Amino acid sequence: MIDWRFAATAFATAFTIIDPVGMIPLSLTVTATSPAGARRAIIDRSILIAAGIMLFMGLLGHAILAYLGITLPAFTIAGGILLLLIAIDMLFARQSGTKATSEEEREAQMLENPAVFPLAVPMIAGPGTIATVLLLVSFSHGNGGRLAIVAAAYVAALVVTWLCMRGSTLLLRLVGTTGIHVVTRLLGIILAALAVQFILNGLVASPLGHRI
Repeated sequence: MIDWRFAATAFATAFTIIDPVGMIPLSLTVTATSPAGARRAIIDRSILIAAGIMLFMGLLGHAILAYLGITLPAFTIAGGILLLLIAIDMLFARQSGTKATSEEEREAQMLENPAVFPLAVPMIAGPGTIATVLLLVSFSHGNGGRLAIVAAAYVAALVVTWLCMRGSTLLLRLVGTTGIHVVTRLLGIILAALAVQFILNGLVASPLGHRI
């Protein structure tokens, strides 16, 4: 039986943190000087690299945390704070320092192949995305059904991101810069609420929460 509440959380988290629509202007910027064939290859490669990073962290994230002595409540609170910072940047249309700085984007424009940086990392599979992957895998508690839901959520988000990036020129013409900003702000509101919930969950699960 599908855990619909967990599925809703997983899909909402995946789509808001990756922000497929928000990838449209960046993909246009960093591939502006590339021919059509090269642009498609760059986008395809960036999605595959980001997927590999998410899979790696999903499989080994727990072991890494255990080795470093980081508890799940601590990571949940840290991940929630990180997501909240990203959400605030989305809401106020600021460049997120958790993704890429303006200096890094200027450097990226001079690179021949921006598939790895800044598209795959940190824009698609940035710290916020990695944090949510680890958090959702942790919340699955080894349940196969929940793990499948997490995988499906991020695969769906990556597919939509790929479609948005591939059709970035057409989409930008259709919805315009204003439309992209509106969608990004709506996603920012949802992400802010999810971030606060993550922080509350971490506090409740921590020793401090047990004393209250």
